[in-house]
Amino acid sequence: MKHSVNGVRFRFGAEIDLTAPARPEDRLTVGDPRVVDFLSKLARKLLAPAVARRHPELGSLGYFMRPAELTRAVTRMRREDAFVFPRGNVFHVPPANVDTIFVYSWALSALAGNHNVVRISERSATAADTILEALNATLADADPVIGRTQRMITYGRDDAVTAALSQWCDLRVIWGGDAAVTTIRRQPLRPSGRDLTFPDRTSWAALSVAGWRAADPAARRQAVVGFSNDAYWFDQAACSSPRTVFLVGANSEDVREEFLTLLLDVVGQRGWEVDAAMAVEKRVNAYGMAATGAVTRMDFPANTVTSMSLAAVPDAPRHWIGAGAFPFAEVGSLLDLVPAMNRQDQTFSHFGFAPEELQAFAIALGGRGVDRIVPFGQALTFGAIWDGYDLPREFTRLTVLQN
Repeated sequence: MKHSVNGVRFRFGAEIDLTAPARPEDRLTVGDPRVVDFLSKLARKLLAPAVARRHPELGSLGYFMRPAELTRAVTRMRREDAFVFPRGNVFHVPPANVDTIFVYSWALSALAGNHNVVRISERSATAADTILEALNATLADADPVIGRTQRMITYGRDDAVTAALSQWCDLRVIWGGDAAVTTIRRQPLRPSGRDLTFPDRTSWAALSVAGWRAADPAARRQAVVGFSNDAYWFDQAACSSPRTVFLVGANSEDVREEFLTLLLDVVGQRGWEVDAAMAVEKRVNAYGMAATGAVTRMDFPANTVTSMSLAAVPDAPRHWIGAGAFPFAEVGSLLDLVPAMNRQDQTFSHFGFAPEELQAFAIALGGRGVDRIVPFGQALTFGAIWDGYDLPREFTRLTVLQN
């Protein structure tokens, strides 16, 4: 069956034949040199100073596809006890609110040797357009097999297209939250297909009161710079963007005030902005939390920063309040947070803790919540292990040979 898609964004031609078997010359291998070469050249375009100035978040994406990083990813796919092959056909449905995530997902899958179709949202923003421009520019000098096996498309709410792609794929990768997962899953997979899902997630930040006080002014400021990157890229809407800030230790008021003062200064210097409509929405959401008794104090020092005091840790919101909205709660130790964590929790960013404190926290969680524990500034840094999945291995299949 051929489907005409009006929004082909990468790869020439508007027809996708979902029934024709792959030609022998189009078969890719795990770590295929043609794919590695393409991704490496794409990385150089994304790391170009002009691109980095317009979209700083693309620098992290370019770094992720540097040859050394690609080699490490391929090494993760290798096995000594089995032959490793591509999984086959992969259909990616990334979210609209994080412009770069589709490249991470697609790049690892392509590196594993899969044929890919990526549906890019009609609501994707300018960073996605910049990536697509770089993809198409890189394609011009690439091995033709890249164009024949990798596609980025945009289409509206067309269940017929989604159903056909779902029947075509061996693996369907669904990002974007519970609603997206539920909607896409209405289209059945072939019996041998499987889903890799990334539903709604919540992420947190924790600041050690003792660690903050022990840090010198330069370290404190650098921590706030990292925190601002985590929070303000993607308008605090990424799954790994911190929502609530937990102050771990007693008598934390002075630490909170200094942290917020530095945050206002850093956000101003970095040029982060929150428009008036968003600022109003944050106020509405904050007053709504206050009406339920979850919030005991609110401060609105600027459009870019909203600070709230939570009555208790269980009141920490798991929904998005708005860009630059930070509820605060004080606890005695990281272990006090363990009962409040659950499987929805993804990234826990931190500053000022000793390694043994973080290790004890991870062990106490026991896999029941929180998939990533990372320093401030690393919350949005994509890794091969994401949401508890070892992605390089998820994109491959194994054949065991016993003599």
